[in-house]
Amino acid sequence: LCLQVPELEKATVRIRQPERVRGIIQALREQGVAKLQVISDFDMTLSRFGCNGRRCPTSHNILDTSRVISEDGKKKLKDLLHYYYPIEIDPNRTLEEKCPLMVEWWTKAHELLVQQKIHKDDIAQIVRESEAMLRYGHGMWDGFKEFFDQLHKNNVPLFIFSAGIGDILEEIIRQANVFYSNVNVVSNYMDFNDDGVLTHFKGPLIHTYNKNNTVLQGTGYFQQLRTRTSIILLGDSMGDLTMADGVPSVENILKIGFLNDKVEERRGKYLDSYDIVLESDETLDVVNGILRYILTE
Repeated sequence: LCLQVPELEKATVRIRQPERVRGIIQALREQGVAKLQVISDFDMTLSRFGCNGRRCPTSHNILDTSRVISEDGKKKLKDLLHYYYPIEIDPNRTLEEKCPLMVEWWTKAHELLVQQKIHKDDIAQIVRESEAMLRYGHGMWDGFKEFFDQLHKNNVPLFIFSAGIGDILEEIIRQANVFYSNVNVVSNYMDFNDDGVLTHFKGPLIHTYNKNNTVLQGTGYFQQLRTRTSIILLGDSMGDLTMADGVPSVENILKIGFLNDKVEERRGKYLDSYDIVLESDETLDVVNGILRYILTE
């Protein structure tokens, strides 16, 4: 398989069942482009986890640390992060334990943001001033650009399923000039009043561990794509593994996981759950290599 997808030889790649993965990639190629769809998380999956030893911001972080948030608001949001993030990634807690705490975190954070009277017109500038970065590629290529371009050119639907802030992440991909017509986003969106001031977040609330059918009711997205039975799923957390649950019939699914943080302690769990695990890899090289192989006639 490395002959067809040389990127799989990268040192960051770990695969528990190489034969199985080879079979899935072959099947995706044989089924052809008309059957393919891509389902992806956004924060720390399409966007970078770190850069030059510093953490890159998520869509929530971009807003939380921006100039439109008061110092008091920033402190409170940071306190929430320090309390809840360790719970989110704790490998020893069950999903049942984590879910209500995640709802609590997101709800409190969104309430704090609403108190800040954020203005719709400020969002583009907030994103422009932020350190948001999409994943890169090797050589001269912007990895994200090749990724979005390949899918768009081949009319492959890209579904971005995010527990982040939809308005922010859409603006990131818009400013990167890759918000194409084949891209569909489900996320937490802000609701603004007639004066353009944030009044609340539209429901249903999407957090790390409910990215499944329960929050997709009424979108009908996957129903329209009934014939798209080949799936590439991209995520960076255990919660992302359920993102394809709404697909009516799945014939082949390849799950690629970015293991960005706490690599040693979480490796086993990721290798059990994802077909391909990319450890501390800030690029989209492997994903693009696989797409190139599948999409090339």
